[in-house]
Parts: sequence; C-alpha cells; structure tokens
Amino acid sequence: MKQTLQLRLGQHLTMTPQLQQAIRLLQLSTLDLQQEIQEALESNLMLETEEDAAGKEPATDSIGSETVQAGAEAEPDLGSNEKEVDPESNTMPDELPVDSAWDDIYDSTLPPSSGSSQQKESNNTDYLTQCSNAQTLHDHLIWQMQLTPFSDTDQAIATTIIDSISDDGYLTCELDDIMTAVGGEEVELDEVEAVLHRIQQFDPPGVAARDPRECLLLQLSQLNSSTPWLREAKDLIQNHFDLLARQDHNQIKRRLKLDDDSLKQVNHLIRSLNPHPGTSIADSEPRYVVPDVFVSRRNGTWRVELNPSTTPKLRVNSEYANLIKRADQSDDNTYLKNHLQEARWFIKSLVSRNETLLKVATKIVEFQRGFFDYGEEAMRPLVLRDIAEAVEMHESTISRVTTNKYMHTPRGTLEFKYFFSSHVGTSGGGECSATAIRALIKKLVSAEKPNKPLSDNKIAGILGEQGINIARRTVAKYRESMAIPPSNERKRLA
Repeated sequence: MKQTLQLRLGQHLTMTPQLQQAIRLLQLSTLDLQQEIQEALESNLMLETEEDAAGKEPATDSIGSETVQAGAEAEPDLGSNEKEVDPESNTMPDELPVDSAWDDIYDSTLPPSSGSSQQKESNNTDYLTQCSNAQTLHDHLIWQMQLTPFSDTDQAIATTIIDSISDDGYLTCELDDIMTAVGGEEVELDEVEAVLHRIQQFDPPGVAARDPRECLLLQLSQLNSSTPWLREAKDLIQNHFDLLARQDHNQIKRRLKLDDDSLKQVNHLIRSLNPHPGTSIADSEPRYVVPDVFVSRRNGTWRVELNPSTTPKLRVNSEYANLIKRADQSDDNTYLKNHLQEARWFIKSLVSRNETLLKVATKIVEFQRGFFDYGEEAMRPLVLRDIAEAVEMHESTISRVTTNKYMHTPRGTLEFKYFFSSHVGTSGGGECSATAIRALIKKLVSAEKPNKPLSDNKIAGILGEQGINIARRTVAKYRESMAIPPSNERKRLA
C-alpha cells in the first residue's frame, strides 16, 4: 500500500481544564461554591481575598521615629498573660496585666478527651461533630422509654413496640406478633397491652395508635376535662366515626342531638387534633438556603443584583507574584508560575460564573415581570429554550445555572426552577402556565362555600369560562399537587 500525505480540515470541541473548571463552578450551589473557594485559598498561595490584603501593613525598610538600640537592655519576660504598662506613656496597650490566669478561677468548658495521647495533644476540634443530629420519632420514644420504670421483660416489649411504630406514629404490627417476638409463651397478651397503653401516653399525643379513630381518642383523653365540647367529640369519634368520615352532618346532628352551631364547635375541636402525630417530630436536618441574587423594585423598575456575601472578592497576591523571575526554570520559580496560572484561571471562572448567573436571572425577571407585579396568577409559561435563545447560550448551560440557585424576591426566596413551568392552551389561542392555573384553583377553593365545595368538574368549567381549556383530570392532578383534598372531604358546616 502506497503511503501518502493528506491535509484535512475539521472542527471538534476540546474540553480544556479551564473549561471543565468553569462548567463545574457554574453548577455548584452557593454553599458548595463557598467551600470550593475556601479550598482554593488554602491550596493556592497566589490567591487571597481583598479583606486579607487590606489587613496587611505595607512593608518598609525604616523602623520609624522610635528605634530600638542594639545595646539596649533586654526587657524582662513577663509571661504570656502579662504586659508591661508604662505609666508615663499616653497610649493604652491592647491587654492589661492581671495577677491570675483564667484557668486558675474557672474550669474549662470542654470535657477531657478520652482518646489516645496523640488525640489529646491535638488542638484541632471538629465542631461539626458536636452538633446534634436531627431527632427521629424512634429516638424520641426510646428516650422516653429509658426514663420510664420498666422491668426487663416490659422493656423488651416496649422496645419491640417502638420498633414497630411507623414514621406517622401508628403501630404497624399486631399484638400477637409482638408477643411471639418477645417471649412466645412466657409473655401474655395482657402484658403486651399494658405496655402499649403506657407507650400511648408518651409524647407526641396519639402515638402508637392502631387506627385513626384510636389516635384521635388518645389525643382527646389527654386534654383537660374542662375543655368545651370534649364529651361530644369523644362520643362522635367513639360511636359515629363512620359518619364523621363521610361528613354526614345531618345524621350526626340527629344522633348526637346537636344544632348547627354546636356541631361546628365539635368539628373545630376535632380538627385541632393531629391525625399523623409522628410528623410533629423532626426526622431530617434543616436545609439552609442562601440566595444567589436579590430582586428589588426601585423607581418602578425591577433590579437584579448578585449577593455580595456569597462570593468573596479574590485577587492575586502581589508579593508572591513579584517573586517570579523571567527565563528562570528552577523548581521554585516553576511552582510559583503554575500557582499563578491556576489562580488566574480560577478568578476568571468565578467572574464568568457571576456574569452568566446575573444574565440569566435578569432575563427570568424580564420574562416573568407579571409575576413580580401581580403574583402567581400572572405567571407566564417558560422553558429553558426561551432563556437560552434570549442570552444566546445552550440549554445545558441554562440548566446548570438554574439548578440549586435561589432568588430573593419581595414574594419570597424562590428557586430559579420555580419560574419554569409547562403551559395549557386558551380559547383565544394563547397559553397559560401551570403555576398560574394552580394559583387560580387555590383561589377558587379558598373562596368556595364550606357547605357546598366545588368539584373538580365544576372548577374545570369555571376555568373554561375564563378561556382556559383544561380537563377535569388535570384539575385533579394540580389539586393533589397542592395537597388540597377532594370536595367531599372539604365539605363542612358554614
């Protein structure tokens, strides 16, 4: 085969390290970005913040008007807790001498370490490990069980019962199975029931119930006996729970011999109870959100600004940069050059991230100006492609910018993704966003008559009269997404 030389022209995308770093910084959240910046400051000696640079004093060769003589007598060593005060001097030192140390009077607040001698010598304390974790319902019940005097057998039964309680607070296991799991023939059913009754007195009220009816009765039993309408509420739940579930007010009034006002008070007392007592105990750690941009209205115009506290102003350390020598290939000089180049890339990537974030946030505010002026009902349908075409970027870039980014507005702190929603066609040929439809459904439900709530079909008809073509099943889907119960469960006395 004959060998020949050919020249071909083509284009291909090369993912340089700079581009990879810029893409990675672009998709980081605010908290992750702050951690990334802190790691860069610790690993790169060329990087520094402007606050650190402002705190440095300029280096000078002269000492000043007051100099130290070489032959002067040395000052006595006063110790680490003592400072000499010149009575003739007009200046006040930062610290005054004391005749005792802090540890001589007060005990240390930190407990002695039980680790090895090497750990005791270390002064690095991880304060994050001292933060308490989120308490679960299981931990809360175990803590109360340990404070309750139980025998060994009863404690084993209580532990098994607590292990069988769901996150909602209900007992999910039969008592016969608990009896078999603990001791079989050695444990009787009456003993298991007695332990269960004691656990049902634990906090939160209504825990360890076997059904919603028992859960509500447990909560009513812990109320003060002088509570108004307590007897009627217990009678309604104990003997007519099926009528309460169906909201059959006529039958309830006939059985309990109540009028409309009395039944309204009884229902108000029952609605103050929690049918899911386990949800009152936190089972997850709080998630903190730091807004990336601020949106405010000034002189009739919406302004978008970056949050200055999220990204500190970085700069190249001029002292180390001046140490770099040209045409010097030594290891130290090459080390400084590499760090200088990395510092410039990192600063440039941060600037690019901030510019892209501000550009995308500004376009979102321009598209959704009706939302900022009038609320959710004026939200326009918006997709990533609309913003990508407006700022002349790729959709993947817009997706990275809008992920885990938050905007502080007069209507709350909202995620960038909140402003993107699908659309539904209108009779006039336009489009209405799903967020606006949810707001309209919520408004209609809040304004309905309590004794005659609107059905999904009726809501769809009202929206159709306003020009929004929407099916009944779509209304049901949006209603369920907002945790609004159906019309038969919303029915109550006026």
